[in-house]
Amino acid sequence: MILTGHQPEHLPYLGFFYKIAKADKFVLVDHVQYLQKSFQNKNRIRTAPGSEGFFWLTVPVITKDSRYQKINEVEINNKTSWGKKHWKSIYLNYKNTPFFKDHQDFFEDLYSKRWKELVDLNETIIYYLVEKLGIKTPIIKSSNYNFEQKKNNLLIEMCQKLKADTYLSGQGAKDYIDEDKFKVAGLKHNFSDFKHPIYSQKYKPFIYNLSVIDLLFNCGPKSLDIILNSKK
Repeated sequence: MILTGHQPEHLPYLGFFYKIAKADKFVLVDHVQYLQKSFQNKNRIRTAPGSEGFFWLTVPVITKDSRYQKINEVEINNKTSWGKKHWKSIYLNYKNTPFFKDHQDFFEDLYSKRWKELVDLNETIIYYLVEKLGIKTPIIKSSNYNFEQKKNNLLIEMCQKLKADTYLSGQGAKDYIDEDKFKVAGLKHNFSDFKHPIYSQKYKPFIYNLSVIDLLFNCGPKSLDIILNSKK
């Protein structure tokens, strides 16, 4: 069984869903330390050509009172009307894309709610996107298990407790993965071979590494095939 996992990012990019689709089970790793200046509370959408052609959607969070916070402990700062602003940005920039109306109700409702914890917002979005992309991989949350290790050893621990024989990492994990440790534990380890595809965007030139909603709104039911066939 192939296991993979990732922190619950906000409106994740295509490679996040490539890993999920390539695994037999996916772990939302929500019990580890929250990292500021990461994609856990922000991502980019496409905008009309201008200074950069993209815009950051950033969820304001409360972190100043704690040096160490688990991801599932981070609260959203609701002193600003960030939800209305995010929905307005998505609506204005995607309302004329081919498949936006298929998802309009979900996102309009999503951003009208008052979310308390960042993890609940992110996981709601991820579950929705996985379903609409047509990915069948089961998803579990690490906080539902008593995982004790960190980084490389955490991945081995997850494989052992979840009965997996192979772990699939993203390319970003090359900085800390020790493949010899997997071998000693009797496990296989692979790195994702995801290559970002070029697809039909509303504007030109093409911009890489946007939120997957850019692909979904532009390409609809073909989105998963585009993600999985990215190497061709």
